[in-house]
Amino acid sequence: MATDMTSTDQFEAHRSLLTGVAYRMLGRIADAEDVVQDAWLRWTAEERPEVREPRAYLVRITTRLAIDRLRQAHVRKEAYVGPWLPEPVATDLRSAVPDSAERAMLAESVSFAVLVVLESLSPLERAVFVLREAFGFPYAEIATVLDRGEAAVRQLGARARRHVDERRPRYDVDETERRALTEQFLAAAGGGDLEALLRLLAPDVRLIGDSGGKAKAPLRIMEGADKVGRFLSAVSGDAGLYEFSVMEINGAPALLARTGGKLDLVLQLEVADGAIACVYIVRNPDKLSGVIKE
Repeated sequence: MATDMTSTDQFEAHRSLLTGVAYRMLGRIADAEDVVQDAWLRWTAEERPEVREPRAYLVRITTRLAIDRLRQAHVRKEAYVGPWLPEPVATDLRSAVPDSAERAMLAESVSFAVLVVLESLSPLERAVFVLREAFGFPYAEIATVLDRGEAAVRQLGARARRHVDERRPRYDVDETERRALTEQFLAAAGGGDLEALLRLLAPDVRLIGDSGGKAKAPLRIMEGADKVGRFLSAVSGDAGLYEFSVMEINGAPALLARTGGKLDLVLQLEVADGAIACVYIVRNPDKLSGVIKE
């Protein structure tokens, strides 16, 4: 263990990594921060003269705490009102990660599409997927984190990867195209132009709204350009009440709508073949209170 760093310095050096792991495991910033705080308490409460690798030790604590919380959260999500989406988190991958391939990998790992699919994995599968696919941990290290044999961890990883590949929709990841379509969408929806809106939507477009029963949003997934377009056109009459901005959320451009200075919704588009393939709308106020940097 380094002698020129205090235990607080060592923990803070890895806080961003720990929060990233916990958020991808749990899909909520509040839960992720709670887990990281619990990890901090354990880190400061224990005698650790034998810890040679603080990063590995802290990731192990955080991952195991997240697995425990994930198992407890399963019951809560069964009672959730309407579709569930992860809590939006502001990111800045373009400036923070110069390498485009690495940036695309990180953006995928934190995307709504992938996080929704991860909900259907077992806690152990999700842990292996997050540590391996998002952060590049070797299987031997993941085996130590989970206290499992390496062969078993490889099987968990292969099963998780296969499951994600089978269920994750295939969307384009071109940032420029997504931002352009986001701005066109805002112009069409904000102006109540149904025809222009329909031209942007794929025939099989889906709309997923997360309100938790605490705000107005569809309680079922909507499908089809006509149904989605008419819904968006109908609600666009309130557009004049909002102040809109575009920022990077979960690795991709998203619309933020504020009213009276308060964030009211986050809307993000997924694009395939030059058209809008999916619209995510998060309106649950519990998920909008902490749109912070990861």
